[in-house]
Amino acid sequence: MCLGIPARIVSIVDVDAGLALAETAGVRRQINIALLAADGRALSTLVGKWVLLHVGFAMALIDQQEADRTLALLAQIEQRECDEP
Repeated sequence: MCLGIPARIVSIVDVDAGLALAETAGVRRQINIALLAADGRALSTLVGKWVLLHVGFAMALIDQQEADRTLALLAQIEQRECDEP
């Protein structure tokens, strides 16, 4: 099973390498967005967009609502794990 974490693209780091800076839950990290440019999309159009992130790769674009729902569910899971003895 793969789990994609929502992340918002903050900036493009390296166009040639397909790298961007993304943020999720206040943490910023460099990610690979090359898969999202496979259809010829300019990487600069991705700044500010939400993606599903898996092991450092942006796998798909998602909208703000989906990102919010997923982050809320992940927070609930985390809370339940913290509440367990």
